[in-house]
Amino acid sequence: MVHVIRNIPRIPIDLVNQYKELSSATVHEASGGKGALSSRIKPISPEMKMCGPVVTVKLQPCDNLMLHKAIYVAEKGDVIVADAGGFMEAGAWGEIMAVAAQHRGIGGFVFNGTVRDSHAMSEMGFPVFCCGLSIKGTGKISLGLINHRLNLDNVTIDPGDLILGDRDGLVIVKQKEAHEVLEKSMAREEKEKGIKERLRKGESTLSIYGFADIFKARGLTEE
Repeated sequence: MVHVIRNIPRIPIDLVNQYKELSSATVHEASGGKGALSSRIKPISPEMKMCGPVVTVKLQPCDNLMLHKAIYVAEKGDVIVADAGGFMEAGAWGEIMAVAAQHRGIGGFVFNGTVRDSHAMSEMGFPVFCCGLSIKGTGKISLGLINHRLNLDNVTIDPGDLILGDRDGLVIVKQKEAHEVLEKSMAREEKEKGIKERLRKGESTLSIYGFADIFKARGLTEE
């Protein structure tokens, strides 16, 4: 098996730029409830957002050699999404790697493990989403895979898929569905603008969404 695949198809940049204006929750709903990664994976600072084509990395627990390689395989705007099997007792990504990645224009880092140097990375504004923090270091001896399919939190991720993240969470959009999901996301946002305006004029969520009828059908009683 080839360890590193360099040439991958990617979401077109014009679509990426349009997705950047959307929230993760909107895109997840527009996707039909698909593609959400675990709520354990959160930004190290709440203001962090990321959006871009995915470069996948499969690495061994407590070893970050393949992450160093991925920084120089990823292209400008890509987001590195890494899987170490959920191992939590080693900070496999830190300030040095973030500086290198930011210099190359990489759009962010997503990991189902832990990182360190969180304050420094927050200060420099490099988006990092992970499961937690650990001061412990890693080895640099084990090979892994770059740009092979991942299954992360029961979500299949192919290289070049789109990932969108904000303080609410992360969502994956498959390349073949990107246009359709974008259209549905924009339509959903437009619909919600109208709903918010109706609420500001005094209507209730009960009437707008038909909840009053549901309560009635369920036999709700009140004093």
